[in-house]
Amino acid sequence: MTHLLSEIIGNLFLIIGSLFLFSAGLGVLRMPDTYNRIQTGTKATTLGTIMVLIGLAFLHPAWTLKLIILIFFVMLTNPVSSHALARAAHSIGIFETETTVIDQLGRAEENETDKDTAEESNGVPAK
Repeated sequence: MTHLLSEIIGNLFLIIGSLFLFSAGLGVLRMPDTYNRIQTGTKATTLGTIMVLIGLAFLHPAWTLKLIILIFFVMLTNPVSSHALARAAHSIGIFETETTVIDQLGRAEENETDKDTAEESNGVPAK
């Protein structure tokens, strides 16, 4: 009975994870710009991958420790890689769509440039 229950729960996690992974792929196709695609792909694939790994842990209990390590690795690397991709895209000049209202990184870079310019005009060397 417990084997049947864990098999049902594992399969449900696999189905839910697959739906999240499908929605991530669909979101990457449908989003208007690079930053939205990165965000969609990262969030949905992280959750989908974690759900699939949890489902596998229910289906194969002997693999649980390895799957927990994989979950930790996915939670650690996906956000970091998406952040690096977004920063690289912004630095080479791939800008967001016209409907995007706020560009926090652009503002921060403008403020840093203004601060350096003000320091140089006051005779303080730039960092």
